[in-house]
Amino acid sequence: MSFLRNTIAVLVGLAIAGLIITLGIRAVPQWITFEAFAPFKHWESFLESMKNNNTFFWFLLFISGLGTTIGGVVTAIIVKYAKVAYAILIGFIMLFVAMLDVIIFPYHPTFYKISIFLVFFPFAWMGGKIVEVIYERKKKRQIAHKINE
Repeated sequence: MSFLRNTIAVLVGLAIAGLIITLGIRAVPQWITFEAFAPFKHWESFLESMKNNNTFFWFLLFISGLGTTIGGVVTAIIVKYAKVAYAILIGFIMLFVAMLDVIIFPYHPTFYKISIFLVFFPFAWMGGKIVEVIYERKKKRQIAHKINE
C-alpha cells in the first residue's frame, strides 16, 4: 500500500509541477505565436522564436522553480515517510525532463542550460522542507498540548 501511495504522490506532484509550468508559459499572450494548444508540436518553433528573448528564459526558470516547489509540497504532503526525499525525486525527474528539452531543442541560451541544475533540486528540496517543518511544528504543539493537560 505504501508503494502505491508514494507512486501516486510522485505522479500528482509531477502533474502539478508540469501544469504550473505550462500555464506559466501561456500566461504571457505575446509569447504564444500559435493558435491550438499542442505544446510538443509547436515547442521547437516557439523556442526558436524566443532564442533572443532572455526574459522568457528567466521567467521559465522562475516558473519552473515555483512549479517544482509546489509539486514537492504536494508530494511531501501525500507521502507518509521520507517527505524531503520524495520531493527531491520530483526535482530529479523535472531536471531530467529539462535536460532532455535542452538536448533535443538547441535554442536555449547557455545561462539557462547551467541554471536548470541550480533551480530544480533546491526548489524541490525547499518544497519538501516546508512540509517537514510544518509537520514538526504541529507535532511539537500536540506534545505541548498533551503535557499541559
